[in-house]
Amino acid sequence: MGPRDDTKGHAGAEIKYFPPNGQWGGSEGIGPPIGGPAGLAERPMVSAGEKGWNPPVTTSMIPHTSRPPRKARTCEPIVLAGGRGTRLAPFTAVIPKPLMPIGDESIVDVLLTQIRRRGWDSATLAVGHMAHLVRSYCGDGSRYGMDISYVEEDTPLGTVGPLAHLPARHGDCDLLVMNGDLLTDLPFDHLMSTHVAAGAAATIAVQRRPVRMDYGVLDLDEEAMGGPQVLRYREKPRLSATVSMGVYAFSPRAIDYIVPGERLDLPQLIERLLEGGEQVNAYPYEGYWLDIGQPGDYEQAVRDFTLKREEILGPEEAPAKQHAV
Repeated sequence: MGPRDDTKGHAGAEIKYFPPNGQWGGSEGIGPPIGGPAGLAERPMVSAGEKGWNPPVTTSMIPHTSRPPRKARTCEPIVLAGGRGTRLAPFTAVIPKPLMPIGDESIVDVLLTQIRRRGWDSATLAVGHMAHLVRSYCGDGSRYGMDISYVEEDTPLGTVGPLAHLPARHGDCDLLVMNGDLLTDLPFDHLMSTHVAAGAAATIAVQRRPVRMDYGVLDLDEEAMGGPQVLRYREKPRLSATVSMGVYAFSPRAIDYIVPGERLDLPQLIERLLEGGEQVNAYPYEGYWLDIGQPGDYEQAVRDFTLKREEILGPEEAPAKQHAV
């Protein structure tokens, strides 16, 4: 059976859904996209502020899409594998970034193996650029001991835009979403259980990273008599910042903020959630993580995976048929 096209007409986007083994498995996977209706409701601006890892965003506004009470559960993870990988050119001119080899496996091999070993027996790949190669390589997932489905976009929808086009069975699930170009030993299952227990709309895995400045940095006293005075001068200092690891957890109400067919990146979705008074949490992680964005990062990933293969993949586990929290 071929793909189902159930979102054509949303802002000109055409999204195809490829179920595993060409089977729909009854009516569970059939239905409209799970994102919110076209046009977002007006939401008051609120200040995110900072308080530990949980921004104290409070408002009495109710999300524009109401849902009945539910038992928290998580659907299969979503791997975002549709980017063009322009920063890794010329490699990605002939092969999509998720299929680039690290050791004797590809990046997506590593992610899918980690997902299976953390207890899931299925996953969905959001594909776009060179989608046919990703589908041909990963197939139905049997080589990983799991089922793999695909959501394919013909027009780039950004980091989180494809999430509005998942099959209807995802509509009442918390979602684990990850970029398809990272290498980490992050415990995905613990991230999800922490997210669900907190009741957050979204949780972002984060890490403190050094940031090297290429300039001399000056601290000034702008109010000094006679004009601004230099208090300190640091030549090309190494600062630090909290950065996103490219792994996220979303509650169903977070997906309601995505309009089907629109291009939307993660920062825009987080801004909408905060403006809507939603709770957005961070999941600080100090373990291994590498964003494979530049040629130097790719070379580092190959070296690291050779040395830390089993540590990164995690222990073998029998996958659970329903990953519930």
